[in-house]
Amino acid sequence: MNGHTMYAEVESLNESDQIIRHASLVKRIAYHLLNRLPPTVQVDDLIQAGMVGLLEAAGNFNAAMGASFETFAGIRIRGAMIDEIRRSDWAPRSVHRKFREVTEAIRKIEHETGDNAKDADVAELLGISLSEYHQILIDSSAATIHSIEALQENHENLQTCSTESTPEQNLGSEEYQQKLAQAIKALPQKEQLVMSLYYHDELNFREIGEVLEVTESRICQLHSQALIRVKTKMSDWNLRS
Repeated sequence: MNGHTMYAEVESLNESDQIIRHASLVKRIAYHLLNRLPPTVQVDDLIQAGMVGLLEAAGNFNAAMGASFETFAGIRIRGAMIDEIRRSDWAPRSVHRKFREVTEAIRKIEHETGDNAKDADVAELLGISLSEYHQILIDSSAATIHSIEALQENHENLQTCSTESTPEQNLGSEEYQQKLAQAIKALPQKEQLVMSLYYHDELNFREIGEVLEVTESRICQLHSQALIRVKTKMSDWNLRS
């Protein structure tokens, strides 16, 4: 057996081992995303897409990049699931339109005041009631399922899509992550907590509601609003991309 063949077999074994050991990661991410999706989305579809992402991660992982395989695979798995959701976009156009209107209203208020837009101010600018505004946030929550991931996706892929990253790419990614962290820290305290519990501690909306002693729908509103604020604060950077 020549050296090339032996190397290929060892690599194949390593990939299979990574897939077996991290199959549970696919399920964990799938159920975490499913909490924010309508009943028409099947968890099996997410898991199937996630397994494709795990296979790609196993085939492209390079330990020399510095990140752990679990971190690398998590990005690919989540990205594959999000792509599946995008391909079968179930949200009505009106949901996307209202989401854009809310985003623009928040951007306008925060640009003019230099402070986080209050719910009542956004509703007034849109000419709707506070309850109607909150319903838009709930309706748009699932439509913005990929917002945080999408904000990071292009910049993380500078390193994960190739086995070698340039100093300029590393610097750009670090600057972007710092900007994203600053945008999250600038959120109202309760929204910061929701983001931390959801993305860091991986609690679902119901669990976060129990922690904060509010309804699941209120957590949904806070999460959606936080994503809009972050997207607004990151808009200048995204124009550079």
